[in-house]
Amino acid sequence: MAFDALSPREVIEAVSNAGARKGHTKLAKVFMSAVSAGCLLAFACGTSLSTNATPWFQENAPGLMRTISALVFPYGLCMILLTGADLCTGSFMFTTVAVLHRRLPWSKMLIHWVVTFLGNLAGSLFVVAIIFGYGNVFSAEPFKSTVISFATKKQVTPAFHMILLRGIGCNWLVCLACFFGIQGRDLASKVIGIWWPTFAFVSLGFDHVVANMTFIPLGIWTGAPHITVGMYIWKGIIPALLGNIIGGGIFCGTYYWYMYLLDMDTLPLYAVGRTAVSSSPSVSHLSGAAAKETDTERSST
Repeated sequence: MAFDALSPREVIEAVSNAGARKGHTKLAKVFMSAVSAGCLLAFACGTSLSTNATPWFQENAPGLMRTISALVFPYGLCMILLTGADLCTGSFMFTTVAVLHRRLPWSKMLIHWVVTFLGNLAGSLFVVAIIFGYGNVFSAEPFKSTVISFATKKQVTPAFHMILLRGIGCNWLVCLACFFGIQGRDLASKVIGIWWPTFAFVSLGFDHVVANMTFIPLGIWTGAPHITVGMYIWKGIIPALLGNIIGGGIFCGTYYWYMYLLDMDTLPLYAVGRTAVSSSPSVSHLSGAAAKETDTERSST
């Protein structure tokens, strides 16, 4: 039986191409793309919170409600990937592979991380303040108490190391969603590939640094006790960010580079001379479809 999908080696080649292109994109475009991604993910976070606003089920079947919430949340990542917006967590994999593949310098990778992070934060805070906040989306009960309870469980209850470890597991799965999104050739296959790893990280309660840009500031906006901006930076950003970098950059990006690209001929820096190298036996097996630029290569998470 034949499957209309790229092989893992073709996918990681596409990831490398996308990472190199992302790293050389104008910073203004990168920032605006990241703002869009932050906004889109914030909408999914809002849906997740509203789904959890069921007091009886929270008391009697919390696992069921987490599962249902996890089933609807992935639409946010689908919108981000299919529109080509830049999520810093996805960039941790894309640009790491491009650097290891010698298509992007370390300096441009780090700059891209900073710009996408700031853009994601700006987009998330815009939705939190303008759409959710002044729009009074979560001002009524039981939605307000759900936001406060969720933010407290995310921010106050766990220790620093717990959030860091959850961050590793989170972006490991998120970057697999990016991987599968590229692997499928048709829209339905891409959506299904993106959906299930994202469902997995939400259902397990892992920490995504960009999702936390909505969950925790919204908790602060609605008056969650014991949560301050300083605490959010210390426990909501730093450990989740470090964990997401490890999960996406090492557990996904470095691993798949080692498995499928390390034995290929070294490619010139900045993707110059790609045509000459592509004729080597080590990459001649790649299909013509893999050599073409796909829409999903423009995505990140």
